[in-house]
Amino acid sequence: MSSARDTARKLAATYQAEGNHLGWFEPLYQNAAGESAAIPWADLKPNHNLTDWLDANPIAPGARALVVGCGLGDDAEELSRRGLNVTAFDIAPTAVKWCRKRFPKSAVKYKVGNVLMLPEKWQASFDLIVEIYTLQVLPAELRPAAMQGLAGALAPDGKLLVVCRGREADDPKGAMPVAIDAG
Repeated sequence: MSSARDTARKLAATYQAEGNHLGWFEPLYQNAAGESAAIPWADLKPNHNLTDWLDANPIAPGARALVVGCGLGDDAEELSRRGLNVTAFDIAPTAVKWCRKRFPKSAVKYKVGNVLMLPEKWQASFDLIVEIYTLQVLPAELRPAAMQGLAGALAPDGKLLVVCRGREADDPKGAMPVAIDAG
């Protein structure tokens, strides 16, 4: 297991034990101090599942896209590069600042936001919502509200792309990334 993933798991467990289920993201980014290797999901390139899906399912330029838990911004930037009108958010202000620093001339609208409390103005607004690895780090009891909020942000005929990270065989059961049950 990577030390970055182990560090994230420990930080998440500490905050979740205190009942602050989402509080660990900001300290993770702050403690990284600009070193992307400290963020277990930061590959510094668009997720290959996203690019493969976009290649097979082109989205018309100008379509409105929302990137959930944008991290360091690579997926949002790929959507923008393909001509989409992109809003991307993360609960960690440090992650959002990091995106803006990495991509200072970006057309992406980077925002601080919480997947459990999406702005009312986002209701039925997005033609594509991209969620990569975010739902599966939420405790199971929070997922229905997050899923409902994301579904509500989809425009009529909008598409929701959810990508989950696989687990290693020796990963502790119940530790991140937690499986998303189909039923």
